[in-house]
Amino acid sequence: MIFNHLHCHTQYSLLDGAASIAEMYKKAKNDGMRAVAITDHGNMFGVFDFVAQAGKHEGVKPIVGCEFYVVADRHKRAFTGGEKDRRYHQLFLAKNPEGYHNLVKMCSLGYIEGLYGKYPRIDKELVLKYHKGLIATTCCLGALVPQTILNKGEAAARKEFEWWLDIFGDDYYIELQRHHLQDQITVNEVLLQFAKDYQVKIIASNDSHYVDREDANAHDILLCINTGEKQATPKMDDFTDDGASQKGKRFAFANDEFYFKTTAEMTDLFKDIPQAIDNTNEIVDKIEP
Repeated sequence: MIFNHLHCHTQYSLLDGAASIAEMYKKAKNDGMRAVAITDHGNMFGVFDFVAQAGKHEGVKPIVGCEFYVVADRHKRAFTGGEKDRRYHQLFLAKNPEGYHNLVKMCSLGYIEGLYGKYPRIDKELVLKYHKGLIATTCCLGALVPQTILNKGEAAARKEFEWWLDIFGDDYYIELQRHHLQDQITVNEVLLQFAKDYQVKIIASNDSHYVDREDANAHDILLCINTGEKQATPKMDDFTDDGASQKGKRFAFANDEFYFKTTAEMTDLFKDIPQAIDNTNEIVDKIEP
């Protein structure tokens, strides 16, 4: 069985990703993967390098994507009282030239119209306008459907899930990640039920931010540079909100599981749901060369 990484952050996820594009391709090719995706946070800065590197690693298809920051209103820049700029993650992959152009448009408008602080933001208005040619997933713990499950309950999460499903149809996938986190276990149980109820296919992914497990400490140092903190400062409880502040604590990942895992590692991790591994190939097949 072949697994393909469809959720990957490179060094172009600025001060958040620590994966070398060349090393990512090298590991993918050595492992027999058919494709690998680039899904950096809020930008497509690494796309030209990513596609160029594919030519040096024949047999590994490059998939261009982006993990956007989605907010209720991209134009809003003033927050008062207990308000905050609540951003949710959302992953899109381009199936074809139209999808690529729509990724570019949303990325550009995220900066032109939605930039707040260091975050380029989009909203559902842009998703409705520029969704054609794109594949979407339920993404990670920081995304709208998982966060709605955790904070508002299953009924509200169903409505959110249905909004995305109505737009993307067969190009909407339930993305399962297993980083040994309790919140993830809770979310995954609900997502598996949604998969049955709505007949939506499941894909496995790992929220890859560095190439090997041994790179976790270097990645943690990178996050400290990002936030101006020291490694000795205790970690925050919630690592899904990268803009949050918690007195006396720093933003950090929960463990060292956020790396570019091999097919054997992913197959073992999802041995109870083998179709989640195999379905990554369905997405690869949807991507036009």
